[in-house]
Amino acid sequence: MEDPTASNATPPANSSPQLSPPPSMNTPIISLESRINRLINANQSPSPSRSIYSDRFIPSRSGSNYALFDLAKDGKEDGAGSYATLLRAAMFGPETPEKRDITGFSTSRNIFRFKTETNRCLDSFSPFVSDDGSGVSQSPIKALRKVSRSPYKVLDAPALQDDFYLNLVDWSAQNVLAVSLGNCVYLWNASSSKVTTLCDLGADDSVCSVGWNFRGTHLAVGTSTGKIQIWDASRCKRTRTMEGHRLRVGALAWSSSVLSSGSRDKSILQRDIRCEEDHVSKLTGHKSEVCGLKWSYDNRELASGGNDNRLFVWNQHSTQPVLKYSEHTAAVKAIAWSPHVHGLLASGGGTADRCIRFWNTTTNTHLSSIDTGSQVCNLAWSKNVNELVSTHGYSQNQIIVWKYPTMSKVATLTGHTYRVLYLAVSPDGQTIVTGAGDETLRFWNVFPSPKSQNTDSEIGSTFFGRTTIR
Repeated sequence: MEDPTASNATPPANSSPQLSPPPSMNTPIISLESRINRLINANQSPSPSRSIYSDRFIPSRSGSNYALFDLAKDGKEDGAGSYATLLRAAMFGPETPEKRDITGFSTSRNIFRFKTETNRCLDSFSPFVSDDGSGVSQSPIKALRKVSRSPYKVLDAPALQDDFYLNLVDWSAQNVLAVSLGNCVYLWNASSSKVTTLCDLGADDSVCSVGWNFRGTHLAVGTSTGKIQIWDASRCKRTRTMEGHRLRVGALAWSSSVLSSGSRDKSILQRDIRCEEDHVSKLTGHKSEVCGLKWSYDNRELASGGNDNRLFVWNQHSTQPVLKYSEHTAAVKAIAWSPHVHGLLASGGGTADRCIRFWNTTTNTHLSSIDTGSQVCNLAWSKNVNELVSTHGYSQNQIIVWKYPTMSKVATLTGHTYRVLYLAVSPDGQTIVTGAGDETLRFWNVFPSPKSQNTDSEIGSTFFGRTTIR
């Protein structure tokens, strides 16, 4: 049944129809700013009775609350300026001066750029400082070490042979220098300058090589007849004579109780002085005279050089070379193992080669080479610093101290008038002695001490004198 009131009801005059919203939409209108504030405060004081869910949104800068960031709103959006202010505050703290207070700061420049451009070359940013002192480090540049260009002592050595293939000078751990003059061997005590005659081989034989054992108590003497004599230096007494070579023995090298000898007969003999046999093994491989022999500091590798222009490396048990190098184009007499880097070997070639080459025997690689301009007669590393010294023959007869690995020259020493064929290093590693066909032995202070690069050697002296060794 229809409602009578609804059917008889008429709208009032002059009234317009109105649209009534449903009850679910009778909620107050919330502005965007109030909604943002509500979302911000929701994390600080969440309602316990209601969870708020929201999606990401892109805010309008016109409705942003600039007071929240301590920024003044001037009615104009300045995104770049506001960002720069925030960045300065984040990087330098709240007490950051304004841009106009920073000397030399320009708003047209990026904040991470320097105020002035640099004129330094790219090479100066290398972490490896060159010898001229250039580099990124601003620390005070160390003064170059001074090396005296004159020997502090000269000894006359009459009858010192001018033969490239011989090794006639060696310096012991007891600070005694052994020198062969003709068919005799002399011992010169560097502490007392006392000279002692160790042996005289007579008119039928001559000395071709000398070599001290590690402790400096015994001296091995190689002869022109292929024999090796072992001498007790303290008693000046020969303790043993060993044979095995058919021709002269020009190279000797000790490794503990093992003595290696190289000969003109192209062979290398390994001798254990504790055994009755003259030699325990024979190494073959060279096609000409063996003129250079050196054991590595760990006594695991033996390097040999020959007149066949070859450089070989042997291990403790091999009878054939484990490494072969043929880059030299002249005889290889100069051989030296680095005391600083395991497996680093230096070698020098004769007149037709003139090069010093460096090898890594661990990886079997040729590292570098430098042309010295003269015949390379000897090489020796400093045990105190990463440097080495080379002596030369034709045509300049000079002595050069090198800094490794740059191979820059620390000093060039001259004075010998013949090829500088012989070289030995003092036990403290600071002094070298050189011998030449001009029949002189010259003593030079070339390397620093382990503690100070300016301390004078205890063995060396500033006294310049000239005496004779016999």
